[in-house]
Amino acid sequence: MFEGAAALTLDDKGRLSMPARHRETLVAQYEGRVTLTRHPDRCLVVYPRPVWEAKRAELAQMPFEAREWVRIIVGSARSLELDSAGRVLIPAELRAVAGLERDVVLIGLENRLELWDAAARAEQEKAALEAGVPDAFKRFIF
Repeated sequence: MFEGAAALTLDDKGRLSMPARHRETLVAQYEGRVTLTRHPDRCLVVYPRPVWEAKRAELAQMPFEAREWVRIIVGSARSLELDSAGRVLIPAELRAVAGLERDVVLIGLENRLELWDAAARAEQEKAALEAGVPDAFKRFIF
């Protein structure tokens, strides 16, 4: 469904112009309805609304010791719609927690998209490459 990365720029109002390949899927399959929330890696996750609803149900079943993360993730969730130009307004509080100012990267990851500050994503990717391939991934054949 979603794959690939796109380097993008937030406009002065904090709007993200969804790349055409993702916008087409979001509009055709989900009526342009998305939910944004925080991710533990300090980025934002963009879920098509039905995918979010399933995730929210999973979160509701989490054990008691996970309650603080459930509060963070569900409490940060914002349901939004793409506008007629294919843009979505990233709420200021979510931009702040993810450190999003202007240059961002949108990464398609199957049933969701991650929205990163471009510099933060570059640092995280560099650290992952320097750390080497984790054992769980070594069995993957390209």
